[in-house]
Formats: sequence, C-alpha cells, structure tokens
Amino acid sequence: MKLLFIIGDAAVGKMTVGQELMKITDFRLFHNHMTIEPVIEIFGRYDGKTIYELREVIFSNFAASGQYGMIFTLMMDFDMPSEWEYLEHIKKIFEPYGTEFYYVELIAPQEVRLQRNASENRLKNKPSKRDIGVSNQRLINDDQHHRCVSRVGEIPFDNYLRIENADLEPDEAARLIKESFKL
Repeated sequence: MKLLFIIGDAAVGKMTVGQELMKITDFRLFHNHMTIEPVIEIFGRYDGKTIYELREVIFSNFAASGQYGMIFTLMMDFDMPSEWEYLEHIKKIFEPYGTEFYYVELIAPQEVRLQRNASENRLKNKPSKRDIGVSNQRLINDDQHHRCVSRVGEIPFDNYLRIENADLEPDEAARLIKESFKL
C-alpha cells in the first residue's frame, strides 16, 4: 500500500491535484473536507473531536483494505509540533501494512490562492467555503498566524516533492507527482 500526503496552504489546490492524480493512478482520494463538511452539516459547526474520530476509522479500515493507495490532503502549520505528531500518528496506522509514504507540498502565493478560493470545483466540494468573504478572510488570517509553507530543506522525509503550482494546471502537477514517484 501507498499513502501520499498532499500538504499545503488553504486553496493551494490540494484537493484538485488529488482529484487529477486519482484519475491517472489507482489511488483513492481522501481530502480533508470529506470529514469536515458532513460534521459541520450535522453539528452546525466545526467539531474537531468528531472529525478526528471519523478520520481514524477511515484510516484504519483503509489501511487494512488491501487497496493500492490513498491520497490524504491537509494543511499543516510547520511551527506546531502537534502537526508533525499528527503526520506520524497517521503513518503509525498504516505502517503495519508495509505502507510506502510519499509527501507533496504545494506552494502558491496568496493572490493565486484567493482566486482559487472561489473556484467552482472548490465551492462544489466544500460548502463551508461558499461565503467567499468569510473564506477569504480566514485564508488571510491563517497566513498571518500560521506557517503553512515549509522552509527549504525542512522536510525530513524520503519521497518528498515540493511543487510551486501557481502557474501549473492541476493535471500537470498530478503527472509530475506520478512521474517523480513512479506511481
């Protein structure tokens, strides 16, 4: 089994690149809003505990499923030790199954991400982003308070690829990932 993490800032294209990668590989996509949106719909608010528990069930069952691989997307604040610990926690769920791990970090400037924040695909898959004004302000606030772009050389993992995708179409980024890791 293979587990590919797509990490990046808000609206950088994690889900969209994952969708394109799923089309050209045998990977399945589990983007972070697949648990966030139903929980918001049911609870009427973000509930981190429930989201975490849902992800645990999905990770555990998928790891044991014998599938080829999973793409999981997430934002990560590189200054928070708990974010690094969460990555390691997810890996521990998959390790007993001989999983190979891959890491892709997508990077684009804020102005590009603000444009992408209102894209049709994003709004279709992420209802909580449909109030563009609120969503844009959250993106700007996250940029001010969190470091969601790694420093060059900071990522210690094998099988790591950093892609500046401001001028790259999602299918091109997906092909680059596939070719770089021979997926």
